[in-house]
Amino acid sequence: MALNLRIIFVITILLSLNSSHSLPTPQQQPPPPPSASLSTACNGVFLSYTHTTGYPIPPTNPANQAYRFESTVTILNNGLNELKSWRVFVGFQHNELLVFATNVVLADVTSSLPAFVGNGTVFAGLPETDLKSAVETARDWTQMEVQIRLVGTQFGVGAPNVPLPANCNYVMHICCIKDSSFRSKITAENEFLPRQDGDITIMYDVMRSSETDYWAQVSISNHNTLRRLDNWKLSGEWMRDEFIYGMKGAYPYVVDTSDCIFGRQGQFYKDMDFSAALNCERRPTIIDLPPTRANDTNLGRVPFCCRNGTILPPNMDPSKSKSIFQMQVYKMPPDLNKSELIPPQKWKIIGGTPNPDNQYQCGPPVRVSPSTFPDSSGLPTESRSIASWQVVCNITRPKQTRPRCCVSFSAFFNDSAIPCSTCACGCNNIPSQTCSAIEPALLLPPYALLIPFENRTVEAVEWAEIKRLSVPNPLPCGDNCGVRINWHLLSDYRGGWTARITLLNWGETDLADWFAAVQLDNAGPGFEQVYSFNGTTLAGSNNTIFLQGISDFNNLAAEKDDANPRKHPRVPGYQQSVILFTKKTTPNINVARGDGFPTKVIFNGDECALPAVLPSSSGGKIMTATTVLVSLATALAPLLMQ
Repeated sequence: MALNLRIIFVITILLSLNSSHSLPTPQQQPPPPPSASLSTACNGVFLSYTHTTGYPIPPTNPANQAYRFESTVTILNNGLNELKSWRVFVGFQHNELLVFATNVVLADVTSSLPAFVGNGTVFAGLPETDLKSAVETARDWTQMEVQIRLVGTQFGVGAPNVPLPANCNYVMHICCIKDSSFRSKITAENEFLPRQDGDITIMYDVMRSSETDYWAQVSISNHNTLRRLDNWKLSGEWMRDEFIYGMKGAYPYVVDTSDCIFGRQGQFYKDMDFSAALNCERRPTIIDLPPTRANDTNLGRVPFCCRNGTILPPNMDPSKSKSIFQMQVYKMPPDLNKSELIPPQKWKIIGGTPNPDNQYQCGPPVRVSPSTFPDSSGLPTESRSIASWQVVCNITRPKQTRPRCCVSFSAFFNDSAIPCSTCACGCNNIPSQTCSAIEPALLLPPYALLIPFENRTVEAVEWAEIKRLSVPNPLPCGDNCGVRINWHLLSDYRGGWTARITLLNWGETDLADWFAAVQLDNAGPGFEQVYSFNGTTLAGSNNTIFLQGISDFNNLAAEKDDANPRKHPRVPGYQQSVILFTKKTTPNINVARGDGFPTKVIFNGDECALPAVLPSSSGGKIMTATTVLVSLATALAPLLMQ
């Protein structure tokens, strides 16, 4: 009877040359494991998968029957060097639900077991993350090998390809040999894995340690030049029944110690006052503190803490591109010694407003060289952490994510503005809605861009009549965007050209420390100066301009009532600036035909929706730059007088 099960092993091998290990005496040498006979000929990393039992379990469903399976994965290091932070991929393919696993965590799954692993999964070692070699241990099998016992449920394996009966075994094995061209970055002087790059990195540094507890410092650093975190939440999973006793610089989202009182922790720490502890959840969620707590003696006084969860891009302000907090962690048997330190697993970081759709896929914590810090005494020396782990997180965005900002276009050679596209940020699914989600947005006079969508119908219809354009019935829906950005082509002359960018906040919340990035594929290298914002060419790019508010004026205010709300509609918060370009470096561009309009605009980390068409000089009244400035100045006058 054959087993229709595909197992694929992919192992990450990172080698060190560390040889300073104590060797066991012959009396300590344990007997070889059962896998020894199969692995003798392997001079690398020997892997085996043994299917030990399988049988159908209720309910009966011939079309998609469920089977219990039990199996063992064995990893044996027969190579010359130590295997650091090993990981192994097992290619399940029958909608498996993994219920139980020993000596490992699921490196690519953030949830706890049971977990669906039908597309394959990556296992990482825990608590033993490294496997030593026979050379450095005199063939001590207990340090060279790990066995992973798996128990789970698989589905839809119909006859005759059913799991084998309990009295049969099915074994697959493979020998992984080191690539001769691979050059490890680990040297004899540095036995740790190199630190990696990512959009977000989390450092878990143990600063003080005793037999029962330790203090860890957690640093969240943003390395993405076009992403930010607001109101972040951070979670990780304790694997050894640890719990959080105290914190500085951040706080648990839920303060709850009931799991300790009624669990193993309460039985072991009988004299502990758990009312003073903070959290005993297996997977706690941590939030940042407000700025008012920065100098709090009990909760604050941690560098880079207490910013309401805001982490800016490093090119805006390096001092605001990280968050740090500290926590006191109590351990449980059998880990009661100073050197037994195991970080949380399955880290997850979530960015809140204004980017709730930004999600981060975090890898497992990897042991790295101890972090160094300036000495707290003020001496020109450095102190090192006892142990350090790095977690690398990269941003992932769900498919079909709707933008939260949009762009309108206008130009000096056309007196019509092209507004944001219909439903650019989505349309409300209201049965009584009488607008069209597919009709293109109506052209507008420039001043109408400063009027709320629900109040600009008269202007849009009158403008269509003036321009002899058709008016659909029903009218197109609005863009439904909280932030709208107008890009106006202001002038075009022999030596250069200018554009004006206007940011309009139609939301109910002020946007502090805003930033925007404008990509101009062909004309970007000609950027020279921006007048009312701070503007630079984005590092590593010659076609993207990075903009942010100047000091003390970097707050994009929310929408508010007009000075005379009975007569005038609400007005948005706004900021604008003129941008100067030269043609010396881009002599062949055609500004009016498209090169002067952005191909991508990002605001606060969100990519904005762009209009489908560009302004044209044909079929419309030619308009000078002075006329456009007068029109917008007239429209902005009521705002400027408030």
